[in-house]
Amino acid sequence: MKTLKLLLGFALSATFFTSCYTEEININDNAPAVSLNQLLNSYDLWYVDINATQGFGETPFLQIAFTLTFDNGRLFANNNLVGFGSQGGGYGAEIGNYDAYNMILDVNHVIDGFDSFDVYQIDNNTIELYNPFDDTSYFLRGYQRQTFDYDFIFYDNIHYFLQEYEAWEKTYTSNFGALNEFDNENYLQFLSGGNDSTFRSSQDGNINNPNTIFWDYTGVYGVGDAGGNMYLKTLTLDYDFFDNEFFELSVINDERIELLHADSGTIYEFTGVGYIPYYRSSDTQGKVDRQEDKPKKRKQKTERMDNPRENKRS
Repeated sequence: MKTLKLLLGFALSATFFTSCYTEEININDNAPAVSLNQLLNSYDLWYVDINATQGFGETPFLQIAFTLTFDNGRLFANNNLVGFGSQGGGYGAEIGNYDAYNMILDVNHVIDGFDSFDVYQIDNNTIELYNPFDDTSYFLRGYQRQTFDYDFIFYDNIHYFLQEYEAWEKTYTSNFGALNEFDNENYLQFLSGGNDSTFRSSQDGNINNPNTIFWDYTGVYGVGDAGGNMYLKTLTLDYDFFDNEFFELSVINDERIELLHADSGTIYEFTGVGYIPYYRSSDTQGKVDRQEDKPKKRKQKTERMDNPRENKRS
């Protein structure tokens, strides 16, 4: 009797483990397979999280892009904050084409040429683009256009918006507020590249060509948050010879800003002149990016990690 019970026990155990094993195989077999092209097309916009970048190399078209859109072989990017959310229906400008296969992304950029990336899916809406040629990874987060917060990206990167014009011309001064030294400043310029915080000012007047402005002063500027209000910023201009100038900065539209001078209470409006597209497609007039004036290196990594992906493509 004991022998029979043992035999029955072994038989039941074998049946139990076999059934468990078979069920696991069936679950895996039914898992849906998603191709890389399907993954890239599953979101309207991929936000380039520049501060999450790992490595010390740079891919130019990723460095200047706020968002990318993969549209069945065509690649779009929002490189500018002027027109952000409206240009190209929210997708930006077409910057090249791509091919996606076997978790490899090949990109042909109209200016920068060919780049190839290994693609890793981090989670449901995050991918890593690893460039094996410079050992650097970029991280992109996917969003649908209807729920993408264009305003947040715009105001979170407002200092880049200031850099998208050759100059800002003072076009209005309020008739209230105390007289102050800044009343004499008629043009401002915010330079990209370098430390990404250099401004220039000029007391010239009625200049038609921003390239002919004589810049009287060069200093450092900073943009900050104002009391938790996303739509209001602070602007500090560091004038060494008579201290700093502090303003509340408001954006009126894509080409006009308002500066409230904190000390005097005076309100100024500045209008952008000489729009600088960070990508301009070829047209009948042959217009191209002005590389000599505005370097393509635009967005700065504020944090770099020392552990780039070790699983490099062989």
